[in-house]
Amino acid sequence: MPTSRLLSLDVFRGITIAGMVLVNNPGSWEHIYWPLQHAQWHGWTPTDLVFPFFLFIVGVAVTLSLGNRVEISGSKRDLYLKIIKRTLIIFAIGLFLNAFPYFSLPELRIPGVLQRIAVCYFFASIIFLNTRARTQILIAIALLLFYWILVTFVPAPGFAAGDLSKEGSLPSFVDRVVLGKHVWAQAKVYDPEGLLSTIPAIVTTLIGVLTGHWLRTEKTRMEKVAGMFVVGAVLLAIGWGWNAFFPINKALWTSSYVLFTGGLALQFLAFCYWLIDIKGYSRWARPFEIFGMNAIALYVGAGLMAALFGVIRVGGQPLGGWIYEHLFTSWASPVNASLAFAISFVLVWLFFMWLLYRRRIFLKI
Repeated sequence: MPTSRLLSLDVFRGITIAGMVLVNNPGSWEHIYWPLQHAQWHGWTPTDLVFPFFLFIVGVAVTLSLGNRVEISGSKRDLYLKIIKRTLIIFAIGLFLNAFPYFSLPELRIPGVLQRIAVCYFFASIIFLNTRARTQILIAIALLLFYWILVTFVPAPGFAAGDLSKEGSLPSFVDRVVLGKHVWAQAKVYDPEGLLSTIPAIVTTLIGVLTGHWLRTEKTRMEKVAGMFVVGAVLLAIGWGWNAFFPINKALWTSSYVLFTGGLALQFLAFCYWLIDIKGYSRWARPFEIFGMNAIALYVGAGLMAALFGVIRVGGQPLGGWIYEHLFTSWASPVNASLAFAISFVLVWLFFMWLLYRRRIFLKI
């Protein structure tokens, strides 16, 4: 059944991308409130929910958009070409952001946020077009179990089986061997968007795909909300239980992390759907709708600005540091000044995105 565009999904996307920009752009990386930091390794913080939420949203959008197009055209050939084109463009933009502004190819980081989004979008789309929902559930379960078995029982050379440390985990070893210097420079021995950990990340996207199936059913809107809350609670419980054996870990994107964050994403979408699409309380959400309608433009623009803040120098220091010290630390403590800088950064981009929104300009790939 075709489903009209969900305002709640746009708002959810906007909240998520705004959160991503917020946590990526503090005034000082040395002064950050803990909810705006990633967990050191095992465990999670609110910041660790941002990326899986975005992949979940990608999955929901796959079902809602591709499902309607299949029903209208009945042909998949053009859809395959569109999927491939979109995948390559998103991946290329991610590489460009990694390279900007120095473009040092010998040490260019190959993985990245957009690169993982591109890969997950590609596989989730292909799976969606060629399988039914029941098969997609089986694929998701199989991938999570496969990844758990692989990481738990196959040792990286020189380390014990089940070693989940930054150096000793199998995903970290694969990243070092395959990618070499092309991993995240700050981590050195692994990449948080590495190769093996992309396997369970695909499942995060498939949870979104399955949610899209549910939203396209003939169920009443309240039945859809209830279903998302219940399934979300089940995934949360399984993920939390699995955490005792396979710890929740964003960098490794463990199977427990997939289920835990997928359950939270389901419940948050259910809440937004109930509040916005059913109850009609949407005025508060306009800024996030503006962000959500131009999410890729926001992410790319904010990334370029952040990079320029690091290379443009004023008075012998980076522009971003100069703004932080001269406009924020004079009236706030370091940690509050850092937060104020990040919020101001988001608000500046809200103005830019509002200009696009006002002119009905939506940059799509």
